[in-house]
Amino acid sequence: MDIKALQSITYGMYVVGCWSEGHPAGCVINTCFQVTSENPSVAICLNKKNHTLAAIKEHNRFSLSVIAEETDTSIIGTFGFRSARDIDKYSDFGYELIDGTPAVKGEFCARLVIDAFEFIDAGTHEIVLGRLVDSYAGTGKPMTYAYYHDVVKGRAPKNAPTYVAGENSAAASSKERYRCDICGYVVETETGLPDDYICPVCGADRSHFKKIS
Repeated sequence: MDIKALQSITYGMYVVGCWSEGHPAGCVINTCFQVTSENPSVAICLNKKNHTLAAIKEHNRFSLSVIAEETDTSIIGTFGFRSARDIDKYSDFGYELIDGTPAVKGEFCARLVIDAFEFIDAGTHEIVLGRLVDSYAGTGKPMTYAYYHDVVKGRAPKNAPTYVAGENSAAASSKERYRCDICGYVVETETGLPDDYICPVCGADRSHFKKIS
C-alpha cells in the first residue's frame, strides 16, 4: 500500500481558535468539510491528544480561519507545530474576538464561527460536528494542502490525520539540504546555512536546522 496516494485527496488549511481556561488556544488543521447547506453545519477532525480538542469540548464555540496563500506562514508554524500547553500561540500575532471566540489576526480568506454539537470517535482522532453561527468574508486565495507541500515546502505534524512518516525525505542533489526539527521545512543551499537564518514557516532559528543527506 502506498500511503502517499492519500495526498491526492484535496484539503484546505485552517486555524481553529477557542478558549481554554480563560486564555485563547487553537491549532492548524487540514480537515474540514461542509455537511449540510440548510442550517449549515461543518465537520472538522482533531487528534485526541490535541489541547484544542479538549478546549472545544469545554466551551463548544470555536472560530475557523481559512488560510490563504497570502497568510503569514509563521502562523502555520506556530499553530501547527507547537502546543498551547507550552506557549501562548497568539503572542506574536494578537487576536480579535468574533462572536465571543478568539481568532488570530492576519490575512485570511474567510472566518467562520461554529458551535460544536457532536463528537464522533475515529480512533486516534475525533470528528467534531458543528453548527455555523456566523461567517465573514476575507481576502486572498485559499491555500490547499498541495500548495503547502509544494510551494511552502511544509509537512504535516505528527498529530495531523494526513501525517506520513518519513515524508520530505532527501532526494539526490548537489546542494546541501537542512531540515527544521520543529516544522520540517527543508531548505537547499550551495553555500551553507547562515548563522542568522530563520525558518520562514515556524520562525525557528538556525540551531533547529539539521543537515540531511
